[in-house]
Amino acid sequence: MPGDFLAVAFDSGGVTTGPITVPFIMALGVGLSAVRGDRNASGDSFGLVALSSVGPIMAVMVLGCCYAPEEALYTPAEVARVVTMKDVSHAFAVEIPKYAREVAVAVGPILVVFVIFQLLARRYQKRQIKRMCVGFGYTYVGLVLFLCGVNEGFAPVGTMLGRELAGSAHKWMLVPIGMVIGYFIVKAEPAIQILNHQVQTVSNGTVSAKAMNTCLSIGVAVSIGLAVLRILTGLPIQWILLPGYFLALMLSRFVPALFVGIAFDSGGVASGPMTSTFLLPLCIGACEAVGGNIMTDAFGVVALVALTPLIAVQLMGLACGRRAWKEELSKIGESIPEDADTIVEIMED
Repeated sequence: MPGDFLAVAFDSGGVTTGPITVPFIMALGVGLSAVRGDRNASGDSFGLVALSSVGPIMAVMVLGCCYAPEEALYTPAEVARVVTMKDVSHAFAVEIPKYAREVAVAVGPILVVFVIFQLLARRYQKRQIKRMCVGFGYTYVGLVLFLCGVNEGFAPVGTMLGRELAGSAHKWMLVPIGMVIGYFIVKAEPAIQILNHQVQTVSNGTVSAKAMNTCLSIGVAVSIGLAVLRILTGLPIQWILLPGYFLALMLSRFVPALFVGIAFDSGGVASGPMTSTFLLPLCIGACEAVGGNIMTDAFGVVALVALTPLIAVQLMGLACGRRAWKEELSKIGESIPEDADTIVEIMED
């Protein structure tokens, strides 16, 4: 497989798990595990998002083995020149129909499957159907506006910002700036809020949404710092991915099963639309400014964002497991009376 496809392949695994895929797949996993109802059902409800990221990676790798691309000239996206609110409204009005069609193609099959299921099973009442229709409407309108905003505003601005920072005399300042952006951009990911709420519900409050958010923010901040270092130094991505996944797999042997599923799901959830529409253009602009190879150096930021939460969440699970073990030992110690005598009998032959 050509080296240009390696970073793109791992990026594709993180990009495919977006605001439409994650809620549906997570709800499907929780529903299937609830049918089983055994002791390990809650832990097995997580992990489907991670498995759904494997297919795109393998597909792009196969494409790289079969496809021989020709040389292409990269043209960076230009920031639209807007002066008045009228210019902004016109720019959105021109692009909204395109994204309306794209969202309809994405949401339409889910709606069709639901309609067929309802006609055959008659499972839901009119009130529930009305609420679901309102939810579909909110989802459709929100995704259209969201995609229009991030693609027409965030992507060009991210490219321009990365180009300006990396082209300055203090280009190494892009590393801490990128880490700060990565720390706070997680809070704007739509699917992150769904994951945090689901984790808090399934774990019965053992893992709070705030702890998950902080853990994911730290992981994404580290990944953006590594991505910018790759651009400035030309470090191959496999030198980071191979040790990172090896460490994640080793941690999975010592972490409770619930945290393993959550960790691998969080990697796909964290690499959502905000990452692909702002952080990736930021890295592309920086790579263009330093004269690097965009295919091998700029691409890969989504893969790194999908990697670091695996380690961060499992470390949090390891800490939670250790704390629970200490609490259990303290309870055992409290159950023993202070005035209890220890009698040791020595048997002699």
